[in-house]
Amino acid sequence: MLTQALFRALDKKAIWVIGIFLAVAILVPMANLLIPPGQFGHVPTYLVSLLGKYLSYAILALALDLVWGYCGILSLGHSAFFALGGYAMGMYLMRQIGTRGVYGNPTLPDFMVFLNWKELPWYWMGFDNFWFAMAMVILVPGLLAFIFGFFAFRSRVTGVYLSIITQAMTFALLLAFFRNDMGFGGNNGLTDFKDILGAPVQAQSTRVALFAATAIALALSVLVCSMIVNSKLGKVMVAVRDAESRTRFIGYRVEYVKLFAFTVSAIMAGIAGALYVPQVGIINPGEFEPGNSIEVVIWTAVGGRGTLIGPIIGAIVVNLGKSWFTSALPEFWLFALGALFIFVTLFLPKGIVGLWKQLFGNRRKPEPAAPTPTQSADIERGEDPSTFDTPQPRPAE
Repeated sequence: MLTQALFRALDKKAIWVIGIFLAVAILVPMANLLIPPGQFGHVPTYLVSLLGKYLSYAILALALDLVWGYCGILSLGHSAFFALGGYAMGMYLMRQIGTRGVYGNPTLPDFMVFLNWKELPWYWMGFDNFWFAMAMVILVPGLLAFIFGFFAFRSRVTGVYLSIITQAMTFALLLAFFRNDMGFGGNNGLTDFKDILGAPVQAQSTRVALFAATAIALALSVLVCSMIVNSKLGKVMVAVRDAESRTRFIGYRVEYVKLFAFTVSAIMAGIAGALYVPQVGIINPGEFEPGNSIEVVIWTAVGGRGTLIGPIIGAIVVNLGKSWFTSALPEFWLFALGALFIFVTLFLPKGIVGLWKQLFGNRRKPEPAAPTPTQSADIERGEDPSTFDTPQPRPAE
């Protein structure tokens, strides 16, 4: 059954997208490690980390598209799941510092020593183990999404009301993580990482490996989303998006469909956050900012929601523009971002992918007309279809 679902998922578009990112996972590291600096084709290490950050954003945008583009759930709180996954990875990286911190404490992170903590909180236990941290990257965002979605979808909260409470959830987490007594570094967050799996975080080989892992994770995310949207469940999700009441009236448990999509999406966002943190070197409560969730919505809208490639394109294109804009005209970036969202909403409602389909999608060769009943009988007798006369339109009288 899994093999059949895999073959259904591997349509032509999904194969191309997965193949591209698997190739990127190989070619970019080779261009960094094998081509000497200064020669054509060399990719600098700082650019590898920057591209890795963009790919982690692409996973986050794809996660949002699964619930918004295919299930009609406009979540303004996906930055919360992203940040929780990032904090789980950050806690693991902090435990790897050991006695190399400023205060040399083998157990407590520096910020806990500074705040006179006497012992490690219970919820930090186990994060010295990589596999435990990876389990938390999946379980914490997934469990939060499951509990939140269970009560929200069971109560039939939809539309703008659902969007508001997802944003309220994110803001509540922002305020909680800002507090020093929460044990997550307060305003400064978690930083000064040293090692990951025994390798120096700042080393060139580690940067390249993290990029490759992010590109592979993006390819796997596309595969998972393709398996979902091309299955019968995916068709039900689209039905919920387009006509939720009718879908409920014909017998489907709409709340369970939404809950599944929302939980899977949150897990994907958590994985994106875990890949993001070691590449940027810090995680702080600013990642919970509601504005970050709104940016993710803009990425998805710009690329084209309801498609697998659209959110990825939107995340990469918008963040490339952000990197240039914030260095050239930093004070105008938010105005440019708002103008972009308004422009896309008014003139490109289907995003970049929708524009591409509109311009080039109608240029395909038309399919031949179906044979008439008489021609079908001739084909069964062995006649060559190419000898059939094409019926000509009657002239106007």
